[in-house]
Amino acid sequence: MANNFSRVAMIGNYLPRQCGIATFTTDLCNALAGEAPEVAISVAAMNDTREGYRYPPRVRFQIAQNKLGEYRNAADFFNITNFEIANVQHEFGIFGGPAGSLVLQMMRDLRMPVVTTLHTVLDTPEEAQKRVMDEIIEISERVVIMNTKAEDFIREVYGAPPEKVRFIHHGVADMPFVDPNFYKDRFGVEGKKVLLTFGLLSRNKGIENLITVLPEIVKKHPDVVYLVVGATHPHVLRKEGEEYRVFLQGLVRKLDLEKHVVFHNRFVEFEELEAFIGSADICVTPYLNEKQMTSGVLSLCMGAGKAVVSTPYWCAEQLLGEDRGVLVPFGDAAAVGDAVMHLLDNDVERHAMRKRAYLFGREMVWSAVARKYLDLFDETLASVRTAPRRKVKAQRGDTALSLGGVAELNFKHLRRLTDSTGIVQHAKYTIPDRNHGYCTDDNGRALVAAVRAARLLGEEGYDLRDLAVAFLSFLDYAQIEKTGKFHNFMRYDRRWLDKVGSDDSQGRALWGLGAAATYGIEQGFVGVATRLFNNAMPAIADLKSPRAVALSLIGIHEYLRRFSGDVAAHRAREKLANSIFDRFKKHAEKDWPWPEDSLAYINARLPHALIMSGQWMQDGAMIEMALEALRFLLDAQKTDEGYFEPVGYKGWYKKGGTKSRFAQQPIEVEATIGACAEAWRVTRDRQWLDDAQLCYDWFLGRNTLGEPLYDPLTGGCRDGLQADGVNQNEGAESTLAWLLAAITMEEIKVEAGAASKGPEEKQRMLTV
Repeated sequence: MANNFSRVAMIGNYLPRQCGIATFTTDLCNALAGEAPEVAISVAAMNDTREGYRYPPRVRFQIAQNKLGEYRNAADFFNITNFEIANVQHEFGIFGGPAGSLVLQMMRDLRMPVVTTLHTVLDTPEEAQKRVMDEIIEISERVVIMNTKAEDFIREVYGAPPEKVRFIHHGVADMPFVDPNFYKDRFGVEGKKVLLTFGLLSRNKGIENLITVLPEIVKKHPDVVYLVVGATHPHVLRKEGEEYRVFLQGLVRKLDLEKHVVFHNRFVEFEELEAFIGSADICVTPYLNEKQMTSGVLSLCMGAGKAVVSTPYWCAEQLLGEDRGVLVPFGDAAAVGDAVMHLLDNDVERHAMRKRAYLFGREMVWSAVARKYLDLFDETLASVRTAPRRKVKAQRGDTALSLGGVAELNFKHLRRLTDSTGIVQHAKYTIPDRNHGYCTDDNGRALVAAVRAARLLGEEGYDLRDLAVAFLSFLDYAQIEKTGKFHNFMRYDRRWLDKVGSDDSQGRALWGLGAAATYGIEQGFVGVATRLFNNAMPAIADLKSPRAVALSLIGIHEYLRRFSGDVAAHRAREKLANSIFDRFKKHAEKDWPWPEDSLAYINARLPHALIMSGQWMQDGAMIEMALEALRFLLDAQKTDEGYFEPVGYKGWYKKGGTKSRFAQQPIEVEATIGACAEAWRVTRDRQWLDDAQLCYDWFLGRNTLGEPLYDPLTGGCRDGLQADGVNQNEGAESTLAWLLAAITMEEIKVEAGAASKGPEEKQRMLTV
């Protein structure tokens, strides 16, 4: 059956995080992919630790549990990338805020229909829990319950409309119905009667109730072994350590049961867990709290056809009815022991119970459950076609920054060079030279300048957004959809002159798109930038040039300012950063801490990218190497007279040779300013600000020739310093270098000012 959708957003915990919700979400995604391989399933995973987890590629976004902004960004990410339906796995404890209320922000902001799977439905909720659940039901097009008992609660306690509620079983793996003896030798219990409790360990498991009566069971059945399988729940471990496990182990020693109780203290992967379950003659879930609406543990026992002894928590009441298991009162250890001994004494009854459980479990196998979810998604989408989708929230735009000096930025020449196609490459003096057409290199840079300047100027820079649209449109046309790569050179008649652009043009395009995705205001603008960025990401693996890699890293960093949970971008950053870092470690020497035998063009992009990456990857060695390299660059390009003299493009600066002094390019100076600014952000050492100012002064005349390159009349920048004077042409590359340098200086002025303010004033100044 074909589905009427192609992209599903899944929100919840995900393996390798160790919890039941993570296992459920992972299993459901795998089952959906198996039943509908044509449907793309991407996950936003909740993180309960600062460092997060090393997720598989399906996890496209990570959300820090207690950071509201990341919930908003996740919604933006899924909206922009055109997902058609979202499935939220809801459990109060996995989301931040009172009663997990932060998830409501994301659910409100999602533009697509939301189906919420309720893992807990309380009959007597606290006020905050009731309020959160009421809004979840209101926002959701459908809610899924996994226990028929929850249906009464959700209608009577929360007033959920019946048409919104759907029952779908908790899924289980499709496991064979086998003789327990098949697996017992794997765990050294062949010839034994095996009792099993498994899952993450916590006090509510009630395991002590079985251990307490185990001596009586052993008297009658001396071949009994009780396996307790599973690590302590991570949250319990952080709060209490192994206190509960130590208590259980002490109880075992006290009752002289060391030969009859075996603890497997680890998180067990499914293949091994299946064998543990298969080896069990009886599974026991002696839990202490009735308010458990679902249980992956009990569902697995049913799916494997196990005889089960359990307390009557809500999930067990439903699954073990009609003689599919044995229910015993809460906290009644004697009743647990009696039930276990009765089943051990009566093989025929135990095997009949196993068969009933297994047949019932056929309804719960993941393939059947996935099909029901797919049908529900289709039904949900069909139901909203006749009604308007929920509108996206009011746009969270940039806050205007009214600070001295910003108004001096002059975009007159940028506008002059730009037409409806994009920015023209070259100029004859100050007149656009249309003979050379356009290039992706310049339009990528121009996009960075336009969106950063618009952010900096606020409402005063509103018209820059129209320029940004032209630059973004150019990159959209330049991208080769099949490969994600970009053409570079375009004739004025809009014909491409290449099959694919240079490595550097790929990096500059990614930089522009990353900045546009983060600093864009209009949702459509951000959406196009984000889609182009994600389409371009796979192609960066082919980049050979370290400078192209560095440019890509800067673009990824810009993108992650907004979409910080994008796992693919994080992985790409780590891989690319380490590739540059490896070059440094392999080639750098004490007197030449550089990855190449010469200083060539835009040298400072390399340490700039490593400083950014090292900061966010928390790699101190990477930052240290990058700072050393940047200091080397600055020292190599400072004159005895105290001004900045960038490496000239005619001859470069070869190791052991003499630095070329002419054909100095504005782009080299701007790259160094950007790197110094990032070094200051990381170290807060004001020397880096002084170095940035020194480089900035190069544009204003503090240079080899004592001649300014910035043209205040036009707002443009001359193309470079030659031995015979200043190149008077004001092309796109040089003008954009000046503008980016000026924007960077204003940005760090704002940041340095904010650093000296109180918390409230600082937040106002830095708000994006």
